[in-house]
Amino acid sequence: MAVNFKYQIKEITPTEGLIKVETKRLQTGIALPFNVYVKDNGVVKKVFNRGNIFNKIFLEILEEKGFDYVYLDKTEIKSLEYYLSKKPAKPKIQDIKIAFSNYSFFKEKYYQIEKKLLVPGTEINFPIYNLKNLEFTKIINASNKNPVVIGEDIFSVEGELVIEEKDIPLYEEYIKGLQDKLAKAEISEEDKKVISNIIFKENSKVVMKELLKDPRSGEKIKKMQNVVDDIIKRVIEEPDSIYGLLTLKGYDYYTYTHSINVGVLSIGLGIHIKLEREKIQKLGIGAMLHDIGKTKIPHEILNKQGKLTDTEYRIIQQHVILGYEIIKENKEVPEESYPAILQHHEKLSGRGYPYGVKEKEIGLFGRITAIADCYDALTTRRPYKAPLTPFFALSIITREKRDYDKSLLIEFIKMLGNVQ
Repeated sequence: MAVNFKYQIKEITPTEGLIKVETKRLQTGIALPFNVYVKDNGVVKKVFNRGNIFNKIFLEILEEKGFDYVYLDKTEIKSLEYYLSKKPAKPKIQDIKIAFSNYSFFKEKYYQIEKKLLVPGTEINFPIYNLKNLEFTKIINASNKNPVVIGEDIFSVEGELVIEEKDIPLYEEYIKGLQDKLAKAEISEEDKKVISNIIFKENSKVVMKELLKDPRSGEKIKKMQNVVDDIIKRVIEEPDSIYGLLTLKGYDYYTYTHSINVGVLSIGLGIHIKLEREKIQKLGIGAMLHDIGKTKIPHEILNKQGKLTDTEYRIIQQHVILGYEIIKENKEVPEESYPAILQHHEKLSGRGYPYGVKEKEIGLFGRITAIADCYDALTTRRPYKAPLTPFFALSIITREKRDYDKSLLIEFIKMLGNVQ
């Protein structure tokens, strides 16, 4: 079987025509069983992912923007008929609690991998699991003694692909082999750049994962700083590479992936507003480390499904101070990077935490990281909560006018103009 790099670079968009539906017919409090689109100045844009729970705020935003109608892919006609005929059944609360309890226990034992790098025709020597509906199911049973050649059927698997944490070194070896094959592959330079960015992102995730396991390690901080330098170089040389460095679509929340995304977004915005390179580097370091305090928060609280209690919320808020206490002891981290860690949950209105500072009390790095952090959180999948589309995530953030720096937000939206 020939190695086929190009097979991965495909996006699914409406191809069968569109169905027009009155916006007011969308039901609140229920997960949408289809993707939802709008026509914005003649351009079709996805506003909701399948699985998003439509609510009154979403409806208000659509109405404010003048979207009286939304659109579905024509292939969803049967789903629409069922959806409009009666309310789809909600899962039983007890079943959700049991499934989520099992998921939370096992989640930390697995590591999220990029499906696009599982190239048909290449060989793997580690098992792969499918994460779907909070369950982990082995779908490829490979080992050193019994390696398996990847087939094209891997892309028909719904859900997320993960490996056991102990197999990360084998995954790294696989990626290295892929880099060697990429250099010899007969594909366009553009496709090589796309795949190169994905490989770089995967290597960066491993660096971040290892740092979060040992957050006080000066050696691992240096490796992370090298990642920051490489991101800056890539985005300066090729601004559109920022899209290939992000993990936005359909992936569950992991702190290491979130940290890389927030780092990429913050660095991208720093470059976009023409900060000096030294400042961009310090911004990137702080953004990458913004959630390092979560290493001290119990997993059962970090991964909890549903609303946190007041006590749990206060514990979550402590991650900011805990992160600062970890980092201030490490001489590898410049003090100029601290505001990204200390202020990424502060709001210009004074409604943030941990100190409730506002307006000029919040530094530039804190303002940038706050926008990047919120955007990535909204566009990342959570258990029983589908990710918001970039279009709607930006609509939500823009609506909170009192909380975020307006001028930075405008530049952030310009930077992400091509993200769908």
